[in-house]
Amino acid sequence: MEPLASKIRPKNLDDIVGQTHLIRKGAKSNPPGPLRVAIEKKHLFSFLLWGPPGVGKTTLARIYAKALNADYHELSAVSAGKEDIRNIIQSDGGLLGPRVLFLDEIHRFNKAQQDYLLPFVESGNLTLIGATTENPSFEIIPALLSRCRVFVMEELSENDMKKIIKRAGYEIGKDAIDWLIAMSCGDARIAIATIENTAELYKQITLENLKNSFQSKFLRYDKKGEEHFNTISAFIKSMRASQPDAAVYYLARMIEAGEDPKFIARRMVIFASEDIGNALPTALVVANAVFEAVEKIGLPECGINLAHGVIYLSQAPKNRAVYDAYKSAIEDAKTYGNLPIPLIIRNAPTKLMKNLGYGKNYEKYTKENLLPEKLRNKTYLWVNPKKPPQK
Repeated sequence: MEPLASKIRPKNLDDIVGQTHLIRKGAKSNPPGPLRVAIEKKHLFSFLLWGPPGVGKTTLARIYAKALNADYHELSAVSAGKEDIRNIIQSDGGLLGPRVLFLDEIHRFNKAQQDYLLPFVESGNLTLIGATTENPSFEIIPALLSRCRVFVMEELSENDMKKIIKRAGYEIGKDAIDWLIAMSCGDARIAIATIENTAELYKQITLENLKNSFQSKFLRYDKKGEEHFNTISAFIKSMRASQPDAAVYYLARMIEAGEDPKFIARRMVIFASEDIGNALPTALVVANAVFEAVEKIGLPECGINLAHGVIYLSQAPKNRAVYDAYKSAIEDAKTYGNLPIPLIIRNAPTKLMKNLGYGKNYEKYTKENLLPEKLRNKTYLWVNPKKPPQK
């Protein structure tokens, strides 16, 4: 029996809900969305769709491939490997049209697997559409990323979710719809799957029946999309508050929900400098070591490495002076632009520059203020919490 999500999946751009910035028709003051232009003009190119789960990445890939009359293949990077790519390249279907591969969760491919894809994409033997919930800048190798355009997909709004729920074709009350939208966290797949399972179990779609089916052990959903941002926020704030019990709980919750451990480890590396800084410089060393361990070991064992690092960072002393100094310096750099650098610390590789005073009287350990003249009285790094830095 065909799943409900498949039955109501949009077949063309006009049926898609959300992502107007990519697929809008356009008007005099607002040009059409880039993916609409590409699809309507049958423009062949590789691209990445970056966004949260359940917002239409697969749907857009299928509509694009259909418009190009392509030899279309779908793979999940969770289970696929080089052999699967090789089989697609060696297939005869490409003779009928461009060979398009939709690779879901492309961030799950390791460097060697991405390297294997590269020559086929570069030569045009394979048009790649990659879908990812993670920042491509961190997860996709530079050579492959440079050959793909990145389209950012947005989380579905409440109005978008209401439209999709209405398409399911069931009579659902307002209170049930509101609850379903809140629990789905912008993931259309979760909403549709919950409706379908509730209908199978209870026939009627009521608020109580939705809650019961959502909590049923019989049902399984994509946990990666549920409470994603709330949980990572709670995780960071628990470490910041030096509460290892809370931090390790939210860590376990994310791991059990299917969160990418590299995403968690990356946040820990940032935290080590942002919230601990010079209060305990080895925190950054530990966080980096945890990240390397996650890359080398993988789940489930790397969860132990993550827990080790989380408890260490939670118990470490906290000092945001480095982070605050950097942010303040960025603000001044944006405000004042390229202020003249003092002559004493300018490079003087030529005789003319030396005659102009570049590097004159420079001493390695000078106590002279080396900030630009306009910022001479500015202090960025302030270690005394009772006396804040000058603004």
